[in-house]
Amino acid sequence: MGTTSSTSGGARATTVEALKFILRQIGRFYNSSSLVGDKPFYEVESFPWVEKIEANWQVIREELDELLKYREHLPNFQDISPDQKGLSQDDHWKTFFFYAYGIKAGNDSDSCPRTLELLHQIPGMKTAFFSIFGPGKHLPPHRGPYNGVLRYHLGLKVPEPRDQCGIRVQDEVRHWEEGKSLIFDDTYLHEAWNHTDQDRVVLFVDFVRPMTFPASMMNSALIQIIGLSPFVLGAKGNYTAWEERFERIVND
Repeated sequence: MGTTSSTSGGARATTVEALKFILRQIGRFYNSSSLVGDKPFYEVESFPWVEKIEANWQVIREELDELLKYREHLPNFQDISPDQKGLSQDDHWKTFFFYAYGIKAGNDSDSCPRTLELLHQIPGMKTAFFSIFGPGKHLPPHRGPYNGVLRYHLGLKVPEPRDQCGIRVQDEVRHWEEGKSLIFDDTYLHEAWNHTDQDRVVLFVDFVRPMTFPASMMNSALIQIIGLSPFVLGAKGNYTAWEERFERIVND
């Protein structure tokens, strides 16, 4: 039994690495086709939709505060996506999903209707969730696998001192602010930390990178394929199982 499990785990790791290699090669083509350039951080002014999201950040914060009443029951990221165990193995990175690669997470996301409505205002929104870093959480340097999307963070709950809570992408360090946005390319080496004694929460969104044709068409097709992969569908199954347990807790 142990040998079979080990073999299966090794095959999965090999498949993941092969997929990452292929996506990196595709990424070179995407970089040359990008309508917003290729850099670690992007000016939020380049994305007109950001203004509306920021103008309504307190609406999102209100729904988050209601959800945080059940914080201890929220899933750890690696419990939903086992591939994240290389990044996080403790219970200090909690999540609440709305979408993953275009697939709606489940019925519980409807408990934040105004947040969902605002998410639908983001062109090309594919993945979205509340990302909750507990006190002392530090994600080590790592790279995302696919640059067909860009990453958006909206600061919702940023504890003081604010300079103890930040993110480094390549050689640039930024700090979150409540009601303010960061946009970056997560395929650059990056790390994030919360060295305070309170939770840091952002709305975490991956949206389609604006590109010229035919890269844009290729990107759309690949995102659909990734969304139907065992990695994403397996995570959805894990989330559905958690959601069923969570609904029993909320309704008791």
